[in-house]
Amino acid sequence: MKTVMEGSHAVAEAVKLARVQVISAYPITPQTHIVERLSEYCADGSLDAKFLRVESEHSAMAALIGASSTGVRTFTATSSQGLALMHELLHWASGARLPIVMAEVNRAMAPGWNIWTDQTDSLSQRDTGWVQIYCEDGQEALDRTLQAFKLAESVNLPAMVILDAFFLSHTYEPVDIPDQAKVDEFLPPYEPKFLLDPGNPCAFNQLAPPDVYMEMRFSIQTAMESAIGVLEKIQNDFSEIFDRSYGSIEPVECDDADIILVTSGTVTSTCREVIKKLRSDGEKVGLLKISLFRPFPGEAVRKVLSRTRKVAVVDRNCSFGSGGIFAQEIRSALCNVPDHPLVYGYVAGLGGRDITPELLEDIYWQTKNTDFPELDSFWMGIREVKDGIICSGS
Repeated sequence: MKTVMEGSHAVAEAVKLARVQVISAYPITPQTHIVERLSEYCADGSLDAKFLRVESEHSAMAALIGASSTGVRTFTATSSQGLALMHELLHWASGARLPIVMAEVNRAMAPGWNIWTDQTDSLSQRDTGWVQIYCEDGQEALDRTLQAFKLAESVNLPAMVILDAFFLSHTYEPVDIPDQAKVDEFLPPYEPKFLLDPGNPCAFNQLAPPDVYMEMRFSIQTAMESAIGVLEKIQNDFSEIFDRSYGSIEPVECDDADIILVTSGTVTSTCREVIKKLRSDGEKVGLLKISLFRPFPGEAVRKVLSRTRKVAVVDRNCSFGSGGIFAQEIRSALCNVPDHPLVYGYVAGLGGRDITPELLEDIYWQTKNTDFPELDSFWMGIREVKDGIICSGS
């Protein structure tokens, strides 16, 4: 059934369809519409779940670690400073191999205080052992949330479904809500291999001395690596049931492209239109959308990008002292490819600043007209700063 709804409500609808049993969250803009809608579902009985109100995001994740350990399907949502407060327990959730699913609405990190979109919050948690999936629109947010539960429960790792603040979380668009029966076919009840059970007492997450700890970390790495293939199978199953398909990556007009732009999140939709325009003007340009960031689909990325001359990566994030984070991953994926393409990194749109079609065209032309990327990351649209003061209008 097609319904016009905002991205946050699409996520909440998916959580309801997934028959989640325990939700715990602390409200933070721009995540609030997700948990508000879920609290309404729990209150009116349309979702048979416990909604645990807690005093912080740290407590929300702690509560779900306990709940997930008992073998129930769990969910939370957060943004920015809330995700940062969870940091310690993100490691705990993955180390304990708990399939918690979290919607993470990208928001800039403070200070300065900013509630608009920026991927640095989620990407700063890229080494915590969580699967990370980035969404382009409301339909993908709903569908990826359903897929995330199945993936997390298949590989026993937690997963983040990540959406841009406001551009996606608060924007209304048509979303196809699937039938409950089809969702139940795709996502059966969670059946954990190990759980806290008074009838079968076990100890979990105890002291791990040097002779076992490394193997425990290795098991997380192998599970994360396996998630690429598992997600591919899940996507095939999803396509058969719902007649919609996604990939870990999506190449657009890449076969003959001399330059390929790499994007993630909502800016991908803008870039699709830019590619059409440039193509109509005779430019050999393509687009590579990356949805799955952790685990990084390096083999698939190499297959697409190794055939081109130049790659322009648009990053709505920054690892200070290094540059755009997607660009780092692209360089790493291509470094051992003979005669690999030049990788140009562009940082743009931080703190919710708009990434316009004109800006994306500027990125294309700068990449085309520059023989070699002199910088790891070019910062686009920066205003003049004098003595620490940002000069308006420049």
